Amino acid sequence: QVQLVESGGGLVQPGGSLQLSCEASGNIQVIGTMGWYRQVPGKQRELVATITSDSNSWTEYSDSVKGRFIISYANAKNTVHLQMNSLKPEDTAVYYCNALTKIARWNYWGQGTQVTVSS
Repeated sequence: QVQLVESGGGLVQPGGSLQLSCEASGNIQVIGTMGWYRQVPGKQRELVATITSDSNSWTEYSDSVKGRFIISYANAKNTVHLQMNSLKPEDTAVYYCNALTKIARWNYWGQGTQVTVSS
């Protein structure tokens, strides 16, 4: 019932910045929380940041990105951004947009977008 499409990935030099976007469509009213995860080959997918879909828009960040990344909604509430600053090579991963529904607590995933931090 929910479709997620990511965009904005690419190649960035260390210390640079990049903004990812995720557009949700379908039955977006069921979404309770949106977030970003990332995955490196051979490693578990890890949570990067989350934001609640209610009026509070509470945010949470993993320790590895705290102070460098910012998650936020665009003016249109169906789009969430991940502003990534002071990028490090270890940030290199496929980044996935996630939506968690309120009642059934189903997870929806985007197709992923590659972020590569390298000189």
